[in-house]
This record gives sequence, C-alpha cells and structure tokens, in this order.
Amino acid sequence: MIEQFIREVLAEDVGRGDLYARVSAPVPASAKIIAKSDGVLAGEEYLRVLAKMENFTLTWHVHDGERFVKGDVLMELSGDSHTLLRIERTLLNMLLHASSIATLTRRYVDLIAPYGTKLLDTRKTRPLLRNFEKYATRIGGATNHRMGLDDALMLKDTHLKTISDLEGFMAEARRKIPFTSKIEIEAEDADMAKRAMAAGADIVMCDNMTPEVLAAIVAYKRENHPGVLLEASGNISLETIEGYAKTGVDAISTGSLIHQAAWIDLSMKMD
Repeated sequence: MIEQFIREVLAEDVGRGDLYARVSAPVPASAKIIAKSDGVLAGEEYLRVLAKMENFTLTWHVHDGERFVKGDVLMELSGDSHTLLRIERTLLNMLLHASSIATLTRRYVDLIAPYGTKLLDTRKTRPLLRNFEKYATRIGGATNHRMGLDDALMLKDTHLKTISDLEGFMAEARRKIPFTSKIEIEAEDADMAKRAMAAGADIVMCDNMTPEVLAAIVAYKRENHPGVLLEASGNISLETIEGYAKTGVDAISTGSLIHQAAWIDLSMKMD
C-alpha cells in the first residue's frame, strides 16, 4: 500500500520525466534535510520505502516520534544527482505533511498526558490520504479512531434519526456485526448518553457538551455502567482540551489534529 502511494505521488510530480535530466549527466551527490522550525518528525516509514524504490541512501539523525529544533540536520541523502533532485519535492512533501500533523498532535498529547486520557483522531481526513494522515497522528502520540465504516459501528445523530427502536436495533446489530466489533453511540445531551449506556453501547460519544455536563456523565457511568467507555468530541481545541481531560473521560477525539495542522519548515540543501 505504501509503495503504491509513493508511486502515485512521484508520478504526479515527475509526469513524463524530469526535464533537467535531458540536459545534464548524473553525478554522485549528497544532500541534507534541515529543520527551519521546531517539530516532531514523522514520515520515516514512507521515506525508507521511497529510498529503496529510487535507489538512494538515507542516513537518519532524527527518527519517527522524536523532537527536533530549528537548525537540526534530520537526515542525509546520497545517490546520483538526477535521483536526488527528482525525489526532492516528493520527499519533502511527505515529510512536511506527516511531521506537521505529528507536531500538532504532540502538543495535544502533552496537555492531557497527566490525566491518563487517550487522544483520538477522526475520519476528517483528506480524500485518499487517510492511512498517511492517521499514521502521522499515531507518530505524534494519538490513538487511531475508526479507519472506516467497516471496523466499528457508530450511530451518529444522522443514523439515530432513522432508528425508531434503539434497543431493538442494538439487539439486531449484535446478531449481525462481527463479534469483535464495538458499537458507539453519539449523544448530544446527558439523557441520550444515559439511554445509550442502557441500550448496551460499548462507547458513548458525548458531543458538544461542556466539561461540567461531561463530568456528571462520567460520575453516572462509573456508578451505573462502569464497563462503558466515554469519548468527548466537539469544540475541542488546544485551549479547551485540558478541561475535558480533567473530567475523567476515557478519550477525547478531535479532527483538528489533521485539518488544523500548519506546515512546519524543512528544506533540502545539496552539499
């Protein structure tokens, strides 16, 4: 899957061939990837495949999940000049995209780490980049939520509008979905959260609730349904996430890990 992704990324950039290669002969070359801002590195898994596919050498000074600061040399490249110049933008785009997501994710993780709360990503990913972007959140320290509609049954508000008998639906779902699949129900208020627990949800997503309301639901869950997991979602930001973690909720999900990640600054310099 990674190889196919890289082939498509290269094809997008190289097109019918690098015109530079028409007018110059390849020579032995080396280069460095240099950080021009602070961050957390992600992309190593993909870049190792790129190097193998394109037959150049990577020497790593910083690895996936490790922090770096402005001025650090992240890695060194060696190969022929045509190859290094052809893959430059592909390599940097993957490294920048993944590292930017990992960098923002780590900021969220650091804020909630003292409370033992899991940080989850969402399915708010760019089309055809879900595996890549969720890989980046993992490197940043998050736990992946669903990869797709096939690995857990989530009943969001839109689904619930089509279900007249929730308890009956849950019984039918338990008969028809895989034994290992969990069922998550979205709740927009405390009453719905309690109903979802009573109906047998494995996970209840508490959506757009205040920390005060969420804390009361956590207390109710511990007293009445201790086996249910609670997830907070909606209006989660760097400014608000710690308040939600303090409630004792099991997990907090936010799409901002991906869609709010601003690109850090990296560059390739030829020796």
